[in-house]
Amino acid sequence: MWTLQELDRPKLQLLALSSVGIGLTYFLVWRRKAKKSIPLGDGWWGHGQQTLRDDNKIYPFKVETSEDEINDLHRRIDQMRYTEPLEDCGFQYGFNSNYLQKVVSYWRNQFDWKKQVAKLNEYPHFKTNIEGLDVHFVHVRAPHRPGQKVLPLMLVHGWPGSFFEFYKILPLLTDTKDDLAFEVICPSIPGYGFSEAPHKQGFCSLDAARIFLKLMERLGFNKFYLQGGDWGSLITTNMAQMKPQCVSGLHLNMLAVTKRGVGMLLSLIIGPYLPFLVGFTREDVRRLFPYFEKNVYDLLMESGYMHIQGTKPDTAGCGLNDSPVGLAAYILEKFSTWTDRKNRDLEDGDLEKKYSLDDLLTNVMIYWTTRSIIPSMRFYKENFKTNPQNRVDARTGIFVPMGHAAFPNELMHCPLPWARWRFKDIRSYSYMPRGGHFAAFEEPRLLAEDFVKFVRKVEGKKR
Repeated sequence: MWTLQELDRPKLQLLALSSVGIGLTYFLVWRRKAKKSIPLGDGWWGHGQQTLRDDNKIYPFKVETSEDEINDLHRRIDQMRYTEPLEDCGFQYGFNSNYLQKVVSYWRNQFDWKKQVAKLNEYPHFKTNIEGLDVHFVHVRAPHRPGQKVLPLMLVHGWPGSFFEFYKILPLLTDTKDDLAFEVICPSIPGYGFSEAPHKQGFCSLDAARIFLKLMERLGFNKFYLQGGDWGSLITTNMAQMKPQCVSGLHLNMLAVTKRGVGMLLSLIIGPYLPFLVGFTREDVRRLFPYFEKNVYDLLMESGYMHIQGTKPDTAGCGLNDSPVGLAAYILEKFSTWTDRKNRDLEDGDLEKKYSLDDLLTNVMIYWTTRSIIPSMRFYKENFKTNPQNRVDARTGIFVPMGHAAFPNELMHCPLPWARWRFKDIRSYSYMPRGGHFAAFEEPRLLAEDFVKFVRKVEGKKR
């Protein structure tokens, strides 16, 4: 067997050619085993036994606050005890407490929660009961313009985000003068924000997907587009696997595709040296390699929260649910590091470069006022109870039209050849010029433009 240093160009080419037969065999075996769709199934996540009849009505909902709620927040903020940070540590140890005090001072003395509540209520909110849970969603209709085609679209958030992440992209999709506009539904994942948390164990992305499919059906949509990142990426993908006949197209800004066997090994060995042999571009090489540093070490350094939330969410969540400052530090650190990992070297985490404190604290307040941090963390536990590779969705292909916006500072990069292992009808794949994990929040115009470009390819429209 050759060592890595001995793999010159002729030997790499020979290795590539000799692996074709093995790779083809793996592909054919996968094709035989792969399922075409996931059974929809059913569930009940409410208190006690399932009721005989569901309440299918949709009720208007309004975000509200009170002086008692604000006074309680201020009292808890005033009782916070800070620990002096290490010298010159930036955000390497987490949220820098020197900068945290500045954020908290703004929160306590300048942030106007009543004003932000009014901002949240600028779009119509609703709730409806599905599988025993009151599911919250924002529903924004496009203004009627002659000659304009309006398509239904669901946007799904992730953690530690919320429906509020989409407030800047909503007008770019709904209030447009182009020949294409969208009627947008932004639900809150059960256990997040204003959606009721499951009362029973086992609620995972498949259950969220099923509930959101029922929501779209209840709203009268039998064909629609989907877009998501983070958990939203997995949930919308599951929706496409469950009811592909209802999904016109699936657009994602985060992909986590891995595959055991020769194909992956070949990509990692040959990719840095002869990327064209495995279908990589120079940009793939730049984003992906050195592979261990960017995809193992870096992810390990940034995934401590995942191990906690995937094992004992209720323990860690107690402190976060009790301390608004602790909650803000826990959430906002992700908006710094996941936007750009270079921000870890800065004392302020460059947090206000892409976001305003009003917007960031509004997202924190959605978690705080609804006491939803613990149920949102439980979602990791429920999804990691079993090996994700053994779940039914891991063995089910995705055959709906798909588009991917690959942002350069996303936590992981998925090259187009890897994406094709799972997604069988990729219509667009874009290397985005800037941006990170919270694409809709950070770069709403870029994401909106890429999504519309994808939809035009699916619809066969030209601008």
